[in-house]
Amino acid sequence: MTMRKIRLELARCHDFPEGSAIHGYEFTAPLDHEGHFDPAGWKAARKNCTVRRFWGAEPEEKGVLIHTRGKNWAFSYVPNETEDDEPIFKFDRHTFRAREYVSITEHDGVQRTFRVASVR
Repeated sequence: MTMRKIRLELARCHDFPEGSAIHGYEFTAPLDHEGHFDPAGWKAARKNCTVRRFWGAEPEEKGVLIHTRGKNWAFSYVPNETEDDEPIFKFDRHTFRAREYVSITEHDGVQRTFRVASVR
């Protein structure tokens, strides 16, 4: 397991036909040698699994990667609140490599697709 910083950028969509590098997330998570999320690594280092949401001119949001009661993974910005949680579709099944895609249901309830821009 190695902690990695993953940058997600908004993929092509109706509002952004070319995608957008100024709308997305940067988060830190443990990945195995194949780029898969490591839940045991998260358990050991959950304090270090942080997220930064950047969305154009809106203020940045900072939070953490959590495992919800519903057995899902999500970004959370307010401790012990669920209204702000942003579930990540099949997070534990993704391969985090450049040009792969991830879907996140954001605050507004809309599921958007993001492209993995980098893994460092």
